[in-house]
Amino acid sequence: MDNNVSKTNKVSLSIVAEAAGVSKMTASRVMRGEGGYSEKTREKVMAQVDALGYLPNRLAPLLAGDTTSTFVGVSIPDLGNEVFAQVLEGIDQKLGSHGYQTVLGLTQHTLEKEESWIETVLSWQPAGLILTGRSHSRRALDLLMNAGLPIVEIWDLNSSPLDMNVGLAHFDSGYEMGRYLVRLGYKAFGYVGTSHDTANAASRRLEGFSKAVSDGGGTLVRQFCLHDTANFYPGFYGTEQLLASGAKVECIYFQNDSMAFGGFQYCERIGLSIPRDIGIAGWGDMPISSVLRKRLTSIHVPHLKLGQAAAEAMVSRLKGEAVIDSRDIGFSLVPGQTVREL
Repeated sequence: MDNNVSKTNKVSLSIVAEAAGVSKMTASRVMRGEGGYSEKTREKVMAQVDALGYLPNRLAPLLAGDTTSTFVGVSIPDLGNEVFAQVLEGIDQKLGSHGYQTVLGLTQHTLEKEESWIETVLSWQPAGLILTGRSHSRRALDLLMNAGLPIVEIWDLNSSPLDMNVGLAHFDSGYEMGRYLVRLGYKAFGYVGTSHDTANAASRRLEGFSKAVSDGGGTLVRQFCLHDTANFYPGFYGTEQLLASGAKVECIYFQNDSMAFGGFQYCERIGLSIPRDIGIAGWGDMPISSVLRKRLTSIHVPHLKLGQAAAEAMVSRLKGEAVIDSRDIGFSLVPGQTVREL
């Protein structure tokens, strides 16, 4: 047997067994750690595994029903949003510490993509699923209900989840910001965000903000919901459109801190002084706010902790331990320098 097999070629278990001078069955038992072989045999097999660059197919025994899955499917809208990247980091860290692997799916904020991913990942027989949001297509719901797996829905607080839930009250976080800004004396507001075509957390935050403004005697003068990602440049040109529309606003509330950063940059570019001429408020308390000249007024959400809590709930359920159906991860107001002082 030629041990100089190129590592760019696919190496099978049969090749490893032949190189080690053992049967394929013995090599398979070594790879599974099942026992029934000598230490010398194990060393011979593992030496060839290293020499040949063999990568075992971890899905094969799962599909054959020979072992318990260590895969947990995790869906998030996208990786471009720093918020979800932090949530995913928390999930992956905690799952990894318990010997589970993350199988990632990106849904791009659409129910159709989530449904397709759920159908695919269920065919891999995962240990459980962690899904972002509480809205799912009818077919996705049928698939989930028939899967018989632990499911954690994250991001939106839900008192009646499919199984388990870890999130925060987005309506309340929007209301908290609106109430705070009205207390500062603001009456005329603008809003810049992205399209809310489907029910999502951003729309609930805006509903809460609008209610607080109305309750406090203020007015949401103009809203701009752009068909784009909730990032820096849409925040920049969304603010440009808002101010160019002639709307007389004293303060702009943004869907998240990334958009608020773009709005801040536009206002300063055209010579507006913040907060003397106009107030700026965001959501998420993202690290991006640390590079602004003035501390951004925002809502702090423990994104990493949210991901860790979701993974902890999943692991506890897989171990057969008692789990709280719904966990509120909470939020807090961050008074900054981009709005008036009390």
